[in-house]
Amino acid sequence: MSRIGKAPITVPAKVEVTFGAEKITVKGPLGTLTQATSEHVTFKQEGATITLAAANDSQEANAMSGTMRALIANMVKGVDKGFERKLLLVGVGYKAQAQGDKLNLTLGYSHPVVHDMPEGVKCVTPTATEILLTGTDKQKVGQVAAIVRGYRPPEPYKGKGVRYSDEVIVLKETKKK
Repeated sequence: MSRIGKAPITVPAKVEVTFGAEKITVKGPLGTLTQATSEHVTFKQEGATITLAAANDSQEANAMSGTMRALIANMVKGVDKGFERKLLLVGVGYKAQAQGDKLNLTLGYSHPVVHDMPEGVKCVTPTATEILLTGTDKQKVGQVAAIVRGYRPPEPYKGKGVRYSDEVIVLKETKKK
């Protein structure tokens, strides 16, 4: 059985988890998230802990128990504390500006890049070269960060581009004569 699937999930006092026939709903101070359930996983809630188990001995049930446990744990953390991803812009003239639900980027192209933020993801630019994405859904926050990074990924010679704050770019040596 999956080792991740065996670990119990502790639910904070402010968070409420409801198991339905086909979906799981997690409510907290930052919002509400829902996730479809799998018939291969059984759920058991005892007080402030949730345990998951595979419904049978199949390989798919074993895999789904770990997956569902990780998804539910991320939902609980998201509605309680939230998730954030920080991006840095490296390059001369590269800048970002958040305006409502839009992110305006100047990345060295002949035109400005405007990215519309999806529902549930907020964007803040503390400085012109920093972007801070926050939200309750870990998958959405990570996907938006990947899309914004994809507009100008870091190049390997000077390191210019949009990068994650914890990303390490290994620079290549230039060609010698």
